[in-house]
Amino acid sequence: MDPLSADSASPQGSVPSLQAQQDAAGLGTEATSQPIAKPLPEPEQTQLPTNSTLPTAAGAAPSSKADPSLPPDLAARQQLLIQADQLYQKGQREAAEALYQQAKEPFPGQSNVLPLAEPIFAPTSLPRAGQVYWRESEAGLQQKLQTRIFVPLGLLVKEYPQFVPGHLRLAEALTAAGKPEEALEVMTQAASLYPNQPEVQKGLIQQQAQGKKWLDAAITARQFTLLNPDHADALAFSQLAETYQQKFEARLRSDITNNTIGSVVTGALGIALTGNPLSGLSTLQTSILLLRGETAVGNAIAERTQRRLPMIEDAEVQAYVDRIGSKLTRLTGRPLDYQFYVINDEKLNAFALPGGKVFINGGAILKSQSEAELAGLMAHELSHAVLSHGFQLVTQSSATGGVTKFLPFVGGLLGNLAEADYSRDMEQQADLMGTRLLVSAGYAADGLRNLMVTLQQEEKGPLLPWFSSHPLSQDRIHYLEWLIIKNGYNRYAYEGIEEHQRIQELVRSQLKALKIEKDI
Repeated sequence: MDPLSADSASPQGSVPSLQAQQDAAGLGTEATSQPIAKPLPEPEQTQLPTNSTLPTAAGAAPSSKADPSLPPDLAARQQLLIQADQLYQKGQREAAEALYQQAKEPFPGQSNVLPLAEPIFAPTSLPRAGQVYWRESEAGLQQKLQTRIFVPLGLLVKEYPQFVPGHLRLAEALTAAGKPEEALEVMTQAASLYPNQPEVQKGLIQQQAQGKKWLDAAITARQFTLLNPDHADALAFSQLAETYQQKFEARLRSDITNNTIGSVVTGALGIALTGNPLSGLSTLQTSILLLRGETAVGNAIAERTQRRLPMIEDAEVQAYVDRIGSKLTRLTGRPLDYQFYVINDEKLNAFALPGGKVFINGGAILKSQSEAELAGLMAHELSHAVLSHGFQLVTQSSATGGVTKFLPFVGGLLGNLAEADYSRDMEQQADLMGTRLLVSAGYAADGLRNLMVTLQQEEKGPLLPWFSSHPLSQDRIHYLEWLIIKNGYNRYAYEGIEEHQRIQELVRSQLKALKIEKDI
């Protein structure tokens, strides 16, 4: 039987159908206003600026030279990438890819990376040991013996994570045993392994909804729709996303009405927006802002940020960032009011506000070695906005008083951007979607991964601002490498060295001018 057709009468180890979840959530079958993401187009051909020169023939020397400050081996590598870019732009893709492969070494341990097994649903498809675990858990459920339930199921999901019913049964058993947080963790891990598998995502949504984590459930449903726009269940997931978003907003209105959120958020949000602890917004103002949704929150913070932080106003720099942003945003499947800003600050930093406002430090342009690396950073931040991670943190902060962790300046300290303390799950979701956007826009798939490797090698002093809120670890780099290999994403596509170098010079001059101005 098709696993997607399981309904609420299915045996333990399955989840209610999407229709059953919609009915439980109070959602009818008519279409909603939530837009459905269109299928991602084929990677587009990146256009070089009109003032760029191309080699006259395949294999001709590039028109610009590598950075003379680089060591000889890195300079030679950069020269290869420049020439490969030019051939790529001429449509000589095979010749370009040959040079990209010559310039890029395989990922460390790439030959040892095993592709993730395809999901299976029938117990008879399991190896003998897996079938034994499954039968033991069935016997344990019948006898209501927890040891006989949880030991074999734990071994089953560990040794055979591709067996989807194992995760579902373990989560259901944990819920029945009064361990909802452990059940949620089981489905969260399964969903990170199989983000495109609807049964797994339905199981996660079910756990989130049972815990009344309405915004989490909405984000999970939305992510499936965005990553799988042509899937038969895309519309149903979109409707679930809207339903749980409405439930979240209803609870938010109730919390504000009962004044359980206003006292905490008012002071913190007021300090962050005005830079003055004595000038906090009123409870009514804060309530209205939050109830108007993520776009209103993002707009309010973006306006204040532009007034309080020094911005790079060079038209060419802004056009460059806007061009990259446009290539990415048209692929997100979510019609937010996307805008991009460049801050005159040498620190490597970038952050996304709710509603699609993305701020990038000049230092991010200088530290990235190519357009693809900068695009990878921007795609990651865009994904946080598209998946509503920032708004989720703002609203959840009412319970912890941590709203100032999200907002971009606290207590009037202009240079100290205190960004969102994203969870590991949020980071993986943004890495997953960001890499998909990067590839679909025609860039080399390892853009963000390469930026992380470079910065990990350079980092010796205090933690860079971006990494204070986006934890960098070898595991995260390995996760990006695994994503690229597992999905067959192309590392040997457009890098964009020449134009990026020219923009870097403009950014350096802007940073230098600001420093001179401050010293006067």
